[in-house]
Amino acid sequence: MSWIFIVLAGLMEVGGVICLKYSEGFSKIKPTIGLIVFMLLSFFLLSLSLREIPVSIGYGIWTGIGAAGSVLLGMFVFKESKNIKRLALVGGIIISIVGLKLVS
Repeated sequence: MSWIFIVLAGLMEVGGVICLKYSEGFSKIKPTIGLIVFMLLSFFLLSLSLREIPVSIGYGIWTGIGAAGSVLLGMFVFKESKNIKRLALVGGIIISIVGLKLVS
């Protein structure tokens, strides 16, 4: 169950980052509230996952999911650059996340 919690925590982090973008410097209330809700859920789920997963592995996976997810959504939702170098580097993050899971 801890692995499900860590994946959900990472996805909530991505949701928070997207709300952060839409909040436009906290000037829009709904995305700002969304950011707070997503990040609270993210930290709560992360804390549940860390009951069984070592912090060194859990934190790395959580930040990796957040980073990779944010970059990918930036490319596809916000029309940021999709060049092969960026995609390859995001692939490296994903490979690292899988690797951390496999060695734990």
